[in-house]
Amino acid sequence: MAVNRLGGPTKAAHAMGVSNTSIHTWIKRQRISNIDKAKLMAKLSGLELHQLRGSL
Repeated sequence: MAVNRLGGPTKAAHAMGVSNTSIHTWIKRQRISNIDKAKLMAKLSGLELHQLRGSL
């Protein structure tokens, strides 16, 4: 799970410059609608962009 690689939802939110609510929404929906945020999540979590699908 990408968020867990960043230390959980709160740390992921801080690292990505978004709200904790945004992180939880992404987890619930299993997608990040903003491609720039998706790329940042991939980079910070050490995953490829295509690996994020279903792994938030």
